[in-house]
Amino acid sequence: MPSLYPLKFQTIYKDKIWGGKKIKTYLHKDFGELPNCGETWEISGVKSDVSVVSNGELAGVSLSTLLETYKDELVGKKVYEHFGETFPLLVKFIDANDDLSIQVHPDDELAKKRHDSFGKTEMWYVIQADPGSTLIAGFNKELDEKEYLDKFNSGHITDILNEEDVKAGDVFFLPAGRVHTIGKGLLIAEIQQTSDITYRIYDFDRVDDKGNKRELHTEEALAAIDYKHYPEYKTRYQPQKNILVKLVSCPYFTTNLLDFTESTSRDYTQLDSFVIYVCLKGNFVIKHNKKDYPVKMGECILLPKTINKIKLETSGGFKILESYIE
Repeated sequence: MPSLYPLKFQTIYKDKIWGGKKIKTYLHKDFGELPNCGETWEISGVKSDVSVVSNGELAGVSLSTLLETYKDELVGKKVYEHFGETFPLLVKFIDANDDLSIQVHPDDELAKKRHDSFGKTEMWYVIQADPGSTLIAGFNKELDEKEYLDKFNSGHITDILNEEDVKAGDVFFLPAGRVHTIGKGLLIAEIQQTSDITYRIYDFDRVDDKGNKRELHTEEALAAIDYKHYPEYKTRYQPQKNILVKLVSCPYFTTNLLDFTESTSRDYTQLDSFVIYVCLKGNFVIKHNKKDYPVKMGECILLPKTINKIKLETSGGFKILESYIE
């Protein structure tokens, strides 16, 4: 097998009842004949939707085959020892043309017990927001299961949810257990654990084109929900140009923001992990081994662990999320 290099993957497009057109009109990604594209999965090790390499000598090879073949050379020694041949992160773009369902995800312990899966802690970076857009993260008061159920059963669950006004550049960290939903008018980049387990709590009584409501997971959600109230749900950070800004650091991933108007270099010699770039704006070229790897808005690229030093060259600037596991 050839030596590893910066890897791009074929986008997986997902039709969703709440999806829209921004994947095409804003990110310039063509989802073809899908009526509404709600999500793209850019890098995925989820068994039902494993990503496939789209560039270079390894084009056509799946991410699971890469892991089987290259092991810690791809993801790092510590990551491989912990996750084995499951790639640990899932990267998405989400276009909410309508409100998503109110939902919650289980943590590692509950997901392992019920589904033999990892839990789902995630983060959102808001790429674009229509005027007046909102989202829900957590509760607006301290609760217990009984009070939660009282509100749920009386049809007043939205009364206890914490609603946030949202603008481009906002960041939300959503540990497993936090009730949440993305509101309509938002285009979001999502970094999450590799898991597709969602407990749907409330779906605004929507029906599909056949008149059917989507399944709810009322009982399953009860043990997954964190009923605590937190003083702040939006991640505070100070945007800065031409300097790395740390957004999120947790056991499952670290994500930084690089908003650069000029070329820069990155040195990952001390990092025992792969690195993922999600390009939110602009474009750049990765210089590695005398080859060029261009990346533009709406694209993601995976740097294997074996790549330690790279140059990011740009003429017009770029904004990227940089994610890895510490």
